[in-house]
Amino acid sequence: MLKGCQKPSSHITGVRTKQVAFKIVVIGTSLGGLSALKILLQNLPADFLVPIAIVQHRHKESNNTLQELLQEYTSLPIREVEDKDEILPGHIYLAPADYHLLVEPGHFALSTDEPVSYARPSIDVLFESAADVYTQQVIGVILTGANQDGMEGLKKIKSLGGLTIVQEPATAESEVMPEAAISAVAVDWILTLSNIASQMVKLCHSSRK
Repeated sequence: MLKGCQKPSSHITGVRTKQVAFKIVVIGTSLGGLSALKILLQNLPADFLVPIAIVQHRHKESNNTLQELLQEYTSLPIREVEDKDEILPGHIYLAPADYHLLVEPGHFALSTDEPVSYARPSIDVLFESAADVYTQQVIGVILTGANQDGMEGLKKIKSLGGLTIVQEPATAESEVMPEAAISAVAVDWILTLSNIASQMVKLCHSSRK
């Protein structure tokens, strides 16, 4: 079993009283994403254990520069996903250029299926697959971006009991993606980038006790 963070039972439907360990945080972003991810990641502690999977829209021929740039802002290990990579605590995973990134039980899968919302990798594909596998044990985060990719995926995370966080649109380089998510989902938190990191840590803190 993966170690994870925990969320309060008040977010869980029904009579469940135990806290539920998160298995993954999924993050989606597009235009302005590099700057946003730098701020978010540098505000996470070195002992943040929950795996993080990120879809950043980028050109299909882009290289591993994104990984190298982001690694400068966190001591958590970052890698571009290879097919069947195990999902490990305390790691950050990037969707490779021109591949959809999917969550399967305990590992990732890559796909060259058609683009979704004009994007491959697609935020919706990552979010929906994570929700299918881990249901209420998922945190979904939407950051700056110039299209509506991620809206349907965040909706699915919410419908299956996961938690949802969206960047405050006024602080985003492009407001389109955050505003689309907020319009479609009863988002749990709308926060600035540094506060998104703080909220992620707060949600995870109880698992450290």
